[in-house]
Amino acid sequence: MNSSHTSAALPGVRLEHNLRLVAHHTLDGAPNVGEGMAMKVTPDGRRLLYVANENPPVAMSILDVTDPAAPELLSQLPCEHDSVRGNSLALAGDILLLAKQVTSPGMTPAGFDLFDVSDPETPEKVGFFDASGPHSVGTHFVSTFDGRYAHISTGAADFEPNDPRDHQFYMIVDITDPTAPSEVGRWWLPGQRKGDAEAIVRHDHIDFAFRVHHTLSYPDRPDRAYLGYIDGGVVILDIADPSRPRQVSRLDYHPPFPGFTHTVVPLFERGLLLVADEATTVSDGEDWPKRYWVADVRDETNPVLISSFPIPEDFEQLHAEGGRIGAHNIHENDPEPGSAKLQNTCVATWFSAGLRIYDLRDPFTPKEIAAFLPETPVGQRACRISDVFVDDRGYVFAADRANGGLYFLEYTGDQPLD
Repeated sequence: MNSSHTSAALPGVRLEHNLRLVAHHTLDGAPNVGEGMAMKVTPDGRRLLYVANENPPVAMSILDVTDPAAPELLSQLPCEHDSVRGNSLALAGDILLLAKQVTSPGMTPAGFDLFDVSDPETPEKVGFFDASGPHSVGTHFVSTFDGRYAHISTGAADFEPNDPRDHQFYMIVDITDPTAPSEVGRWWLPGQRKGDAEAIVRHDHIDFAFRVHHTLSYPDRPDRAYLGYIDGGVVILDIADPSRPRQVSRLDYHPPFPGFTHTVVPLFERGLLLVADEATTVSDGEDWPKRYWVADVRDETNPVLISSFPIPEDFEQLHAEGGRIGAHNIHENDPEPGSAKLQNTCVATWFSAGLRIYDLRDPFTPKEIAAFLPETPVGQRACRISDVFVDDRGYVFAADRANGGLYFLEYTGDQPLD
């Protein structure tokens, strides 16, 4: 058990608009945060935040955030070795999943761990899903919103891609018995796997990869999965029969825009999708524009882009200062208790342009209504705000992917965060 408290002094802030910094935590020397935050509300009202750390030596951190102004680090789970990371996690009830991705194909452990968190401060590992193989680096992203199925982006022992960059595909895993998880079904972009009759048409000037990144399926529509497929764009799948996923539609706008579709979040009440294209260039943002998009999916067989989030007003200056800049991830509307379920607003991370909140009441003209930009952390060229979780009290937890740790923010705007 490792216990520590929030930083004694708050770090400097370049911009606060309708967001107030209430606390900061360095995560005790393992600040780099990946793509996973989940909140568990205990029967006595405590709130624990599980955080995936992107790189060794720590795979996951657990914090008590009952009082967001005084977060306490309760424990940290170490990585097995220096060539594996716990990049992503997901929570459903008393089951927590933690992705394990290795640096080179063939290494282990590659897949995801399953933990019993009925004692939320002391996760007990009860199972492991093995996705290792000669062409696999394991599981990059895990999601489960019902505790029955895990939706993952992964490699596998029997999956050889035509191009080594295309090593991740979509898999559904039955986790009903967390001690014995088992594959149920899989889907990949035709032409991605060696032996496919189809061929993928690549575009050299935007070519990152044709592989899946985010894989989300919600209780509102358990028969649908929403995939961010990097250069493959947005994919909607029918998973009513999870053993045989089939494509409903695909929205691909690369080219003319550069690739890396990262996250696709449906707003079911409104017939919309929110889409993030990840900025990947660390040095000077050469891959701009990487934007946030709004798509109309009232006819899900024909998704249409209808708008893009406005770029931050100070974007050109920040771009000129260098560092990774552009879209990355948004609050994903986790159905677990404690998480905000946003339909009219969106909280989005911009790496070195910080965190921004948008009003989506008119989906054709999103408007920025709040912003937070910290001073550059020591040892970094710029801040790298990469992931975000919003709780149902109006608190925003923003993560820096490098050395900045976690920022605890209170939304103070007049417009509801809903």
